[in-house]
Amino acid sequence: MSDYIRQHAVKIDYKLGESWIILNEIEQSIKKKIEAVGTPLKDWNIKINRGILTGLNEAFIISKEKRDELIKADPKSAEIIRPILRGRDIKRNKIDFQDIYIINSHNGYISEDGTRIPPININDYPAIKDWLDNGEWNTKPKKGSNYERLAKRTDKGITPYNLRSLAYMDDFSKPKIFWSDISTSSNFVLINDEIYINNTAYMITDIHPNAVYILNSRIMNWYFSKICSDLGNSSRYFKQYVELLPLPHNADIYNDLSSENTDSKLSAFYQFTSEEYKKIK
Repeated sequence: MSDYIRQHAVKIDYKLGESWIILNEIEQSIKKKIEAVGTPLKDWNIKINRGILTGLNEAFIISKEKRDELIKADPKSAEIIRPILRGRDIKRNKIDFQDIYIINSHNGYISEDGTRIPPININDYPAIKDWLDNGEWNTKPKKGSNYERLAKRTDKGITPYNLRSLAYMDDFSKPKIFWSDISTSSNFVLINDEIYINNTAYMITDIHPNAVYILNSRIMNWYFSKICSDLGNSSRYFKQYVELLPLPHNADIYNDLSSENTDSKLSAFYQFTSEEYKKIK
């Protein structure tokens, strides 16, 4: 055994208190090259946030049929009903929208231009208020009446009808990159339209739109597998891991990127040898 260890041992460098992984020489070389010229996302001037937590999805997440019904009863309802994605609806470079919507009775926030947006007054939306007060969403009456369940939840705003405060509510109207918190591989998608996510997904705003191709690349997928928690058939794409991805901070590399050419461009940027690139592939 001692002879075998002397012949096959791999020397690694790590810092006390930091996570570490045992890699062979070629894998160590790949990882060091990525880290040498990349900057972790946590050090970028961007925002990474989780989706909306309603505290009572049965009431605030509705079907297209219910949405249409509420808008028909009161056209003003359309002002605060928005499409929403769950983590499982987000795929690599695409979404699988399931026609579900959120009642965005937000708790007020400061917009991008500094304007103070007041909390939603549910009395301005009678059809939605009636749904929250009397709708059939409450399939567990033993836990309380509709209003009692709205009032007892911890994730609420200034009234039981408001969602919890969310300082980045305005970001859902920007171009953004979404991803699911648990996935078998990288599954980032760029969304330009106003669409929301629940708490099983995350988003990045204020980043170059072509960064989505790098995040979905084989190279970043390989790197992520060396730094994240593994769930057997999937990985935890939590913020604490994604923000460690060292993307190139050189703006030039983002020009003319596509899903087809990103890996080859990155390989040249990181100066991988043919053996290293073959290892990643």
